[in-house]
Amino acid sequence: MKSEQNPKNLNWAKHQKRWFGKWHLYVGIIAGAIVAFVGVTGSILVFQDEIDRALNPNLFDVIAKKQKMPIEDIVPLIRKNYPDLKIDYLMLDNFKNPNEAYSVLNLKSGGETFINPYTGKTTGKRIHTSSFIHVVTELHRTLLIPVAGRYICGLASLCLLILTISGLRLWIPKKWKQLKSALTVRFSGSFKRQNYDWHNSLGFYSSPIVAILSLTGFSITFSTLVIPLLFVLSGKSPQGVAALLGAKSAWHAQAVPLPLKQIVAAAKEKMPNGYIGGIAFPADKTGTYRLDVVSGNLPSVGKREMLIVDQYTGKVLLNSRKDFPNVGNAYLSWLTPIHYGSFGGRPTQIIAIIAGLMPLALFITGFIIWWPRYKKQKKGKKRKTNEAALHEALENPTVEKELKPAKTTTPLPKLGKYFLLQFKSGLKYASIILPISFMMGALYGLPSGIVIQPAIFVVAFSCVMVCLNFICALLSEIFNILFLLPFRKGSHKVTRYFALSTAFLVCYLTVYIVLLNTGLEVF
Repeated sequence: MKSEQNPKNLNWAKHQKRWFGKWHLYVGIIAGAIVAFVGVTGSILVFQDEIDRALNPNLFDVIAKKQKMPIEDIVPLIRKNYPDLKIDYLMLDNFKNPNEAYSVLNLKSGGETFINPYTGKTTGKRIHTSSFIHVVTELHRTLLIPVAGRYICGLASLCLLILTISGLRLWIPKKWKQLKSALTVRFSGSFKRQNYDWHNSLGFYSSPIVAILSLTGFSITFSTLVIPLLFVLSGKSPQGVAALLGAKSAWHAQAVPLPLKQIVAAAKEKMPNGYIGGIAFPADKTGTYRLDVVSGNLPSVGKREMLIVDQYTGKVLLNSRKDFPNVGNAYLSWLTPIHYGSFGGRPTQIIAIIAGLMPLALFITGFIIWWPRYKKQKKGKKRKTNEAALHEALENPTVEKELKPAKTTTPLPKLGKYFLLQFKSGLKYASIILPISFMMGALYGLPSGIVIQPAIFVVAFSCVMVCLNFICALLSEIFNILFLLPFRKGSHKVTRYFALSTAFLVCYLTVYIVLLNTGLEVF
């Protein structure tokens, strides 16, 4: 039989008929280019500090002297020397680096002024928002699209996670003897075969880290959803985080702001083992000081914590170490370092760069796989009219079955019984995915010797994704029961989705509670 008469040419490839195949295809076509672009810009940002300093050595580099001036001494000196300089934020991130300048940010104008930490004199100025790294950061986070761009990039992270999961499901070989071929590239094969093998192999080997980067990217973008949910899972009111972050200074007519020295002393009293990596100054008379504190108890990037201090009384209004739940501290301290690979130094940074480039490589190889199939299907549709296809179907019952499956009159199973059956299946799947989640984080940190923290982090924040997914499944099932089933339009697939989501929620919440009371203490 000629190839154009083959009924399979009238349909998708066999693997695309399954739900995970359809998800992989549709999401790849719709969001693949955006996902690849976000991945490439993310790879650049892995070494954002080093790149920024290399491009602007005259701004950042200073001649090291005996000791840098502490923040409480240098701020009055800056204000004395430059009375017109507005200080919204003073960045001392690399306080321990003797050859690096401090920087002052004016958030309204976008101006950035660099200060010699030994003399209090300026070493140069620039518009921070026009710097190369800032532009790349905005491309990575928003695609330079106002408002909506941030959420487009966040959803792109979710799409990357869906592509990774569905791709792994497509990758699983039917037989164990096919495992070797699924893990290697057959260099003796044709270009088409090699490209297919590269797509499979790169997708499989990079999947643990790519999944982590997509998870952290989603959590960063949708922090307004994630942070309150963390409070709820920790048994605290979600309004608590808003109240803490929105704390104001106790202003009155006779109130006089305290010297910065007393503000810093209050911070050091609460966190004596840390140093101030940056400080945000009060924006108005009810504003507060926000101090970003870094403790040096990790090999590479220190643990970042937060203090909010009343500018008149020196009272600490928020202490993230005490007021945030353990997993909230994990969010504050670990989310960005894990997303950019900085938590483990050079080994994890290199891994993050490679993982960030993987979406581009997979998009290109995937497109090469899909495009010939698409052209072939489009060509086949042009050659055959609907009448010809129907005529062929009538002559060949086998083709008829593939072209138009017979409608089943089998009634939907009882919801309760069907739910329990699918719930049990979900427990089996979750018992497999949970240890895989833990192993993903462990593998990421293994080259740097930091294994436990990223492993626990991945499981804890996967639980957040599971909770959000459960909410979507619950709403879908309620709609299914109230508005579809009474008119015999309901779908057992919705119930299956809800049952599986419930099973995952039970498993992940159980592990989350255990980690919250034990393992998350490492944060």
